[in-house]
Formats: sequence, C-alpha cells, structure tokens
Amino acid sequence: MDFTYLNNTLESWAIAFAVLLGATLAMHCLRRFALHKMQARSQRTETLADDLVARMLRKTYLLIMLTLAAYLASLVLELADRQRLVVSRIAIAALILQLAIWGDTLLRAWRDHAYVSDAPRKASRTIVCFMARLALWVIAFLMVLDNFGFNITALVASLGVGGIAVALAVQNILGDLFASLSIMLDKPFEIGDFIIVGDVLGSVEHIGLKTTRLRGLGGEQVIFANSDLLKSRIHNHKRMETRRVAFVLRVAYGASDTQLARVPVLIREVVDAEPMAAFERAHFFNYGEWSLNFEVVYHFQSPDYIAHMDTQQAVLLEIYRRFEREGIRFAHPLSIVRMADGEVPPRPQAVAPAASFRH
Repeated sequence: MDFTYLNNTLESWAIAFAVLLGATLAMHCLRRFALHKMQARSQRTETLADDLVARMLRKTYLLIMLTLAAYLASLVLELADRQRLVVSRIAIAALILQLAIWGDTLLRAWRDHAYVSDAPRKASRTIVCFMARLALWVIAFLMVLDNFGFNITALVASLGVGGIAVALAVQNILGDLFASLSIMLDKPFEIGDFIIVGDVLGSVEHIGLKTTRLRGLGGEQVIFANSDLLKSRIHNHKRMETRRVAFVLRVAYGASDTQLARVPVLIREVVDAEPMAAFERAHFFNYGEWSLNFEVVYHFQSPDYIAHMDTQQAVLLEIYRRFEREGIRFAHPLSIVRMADGEVPPRPQAVAPAASFRH
C-alpha cells in the first residue's frame, strides 16, 4: 500500500523536495556567480551601473529564493485549487518584496553617490530619496494586499483624502519644498554662483529645503523662500561666457574730417591690442548738442568682473593717449551766458562725462 499525504505519494513529495533544493541551489549559485563577476567588473571600470547591480545582488535574500523554489516544487504536486492559490500568492508576495528591496537599494545607492558628486545639494537629494522610497514601499504594500485578495480601493481613497488634507494644511511648506526640488533638478543656479534677483545682488551660499541664502555685496546675508525665488527673474552672472561692453566717446566740435575718420580705426587698434577683448564696432552715430558722438562696442571674453574692469581701464587710458597724440579733443559741455550790467552770473551746472557706458 502506497503512502500518500495531501493526495500526493511519497515519490511525488521526493521529487518536489528535489526540485526545491535544486532550484534554491541553482538560484544561489547564479547569484554568487553574477555577484563575483559584477564586483570584478566594478573594480576595472568607473561606471555606476556595475556597482548598482552588485549592490542589488547582495540584497537578494535566501528566504525569498526558497519561497520561489517552493512554488516551482508545488507545480509537480497535486494540490487543491485553494492550496495552489495560497502557494502562488505567497510566491508573488515574495517576488514583490524582492523587487521593492532592489528598488530601495537603487534609490539609496543614488543618494549615496549624490552625496559625493553633488554635496551642496545633499539635503534636497535626501528628501527626494525619502519621498521616492516612501512611494515605492507604499505601492509594494498595496500590491501585496491586493495579491492576497484585500479590497484596497477604500484604502487608496482614504489615503488620497488624507493626502489632500495634509497638502492644504502645509501648502506653503510644500510649495517651498517642491521649489527646492525644482532648483535641484533644473539647476538655474548653484552654490557659488553670483546672481541678481530684483534689486538684490549676491553669491549663492546655501540651497536648503525651504530657503536659499545669498551673501550680499555689503556682506549681509539675504534669505529667499524657494517658491518666491523661482517666481522672480534670476540673472546668473557666473554662467556669463562673454560680457558685452558699450560706451560713447564725445569728440569736440572743430575736429577735422580726417580726425573724425581716424577715430574708429584708432579705437579698433586699441581694443584689438587687448587679448581678452573682441572688437565689434565703432561708429560716428550722431551730432550732439555739444559733441560729436562715437558709439563703441566690444566683447570681453570672460565673466570675471575684475578682469573686465582692468581691460576697460587699459582701453580707456590707451584711447586717451592716442587722442593726445592725434590732437583729438574730448568734448565738454559749453554754454554762453549773456549778462546785463550788474547781474550776477548763475552757478555753472555739473559737467557731463565725455564717455558713458552701457553693459
């Protein structure tokens, strides 16, 4: 008389046990082989993908492999529909759990890598990683409940209502938080950048979850809420590749036509002599009330403001020297005052500059 248990003979149970051991051993050996290959490869290369795969393989647990192997072993047994349904649900739950563990491992690896490659944004990346991990485990939990036959519709609805209530209660904080995430992802500026926001000028000193701090030109610290900052127009001067410089030279009336024709050529020579300056144009562009006006435009090939001012000074000094040698006079505003006998002449008005600048 053959021994049977749960409608399966001893031979069937022996085969199932052999499948269980064989599948577990095969998955374990495959994991060890792949892990060894990935670790060896990660030492030879600098790519992040090898390290991520190795970390995922290290987080592949033996208990989950046993559960999946047990499901494969159950396929050779004669089981009731209810028993087979329970085994399959346990196997699916184990698979979901393993996928969630792998996803969590990837997120934490990305966070740790970001700490090294982008340390100034550590706080923002931490909150992004936390929110992503939270969403991952909530989804995994709901999938496991649904797999075991629970009706998760009401639970999802209650979570949605609760989330809306919390969002309304802390909408200002959430606004700054998401603005911080936007700054982190889009990177309109970074720590150390010199920016202009409205009438505030300064260097970015800190980018936090709620605020961004600037060090003003006077040494004071200016603090912006992240949401207010993104609503403003931001001028990022550190990302300026070239600086356009435009100014007007005023030549006195009485200069000869030869001297006037010489001025643009002279200015081109002066600007071209500066290694960081690229000449664009110099034109006699209008007759002023008391001067003949030349507009000069060139581009300084660096965002460095101090270097720009050094070059600007060198250009202006050399133009002054050339004008002295050529006998070209700068214009000064003149006025003729007719006075009756005994009247006191009015005070002279301030003299306008002979050169004005536009950047």
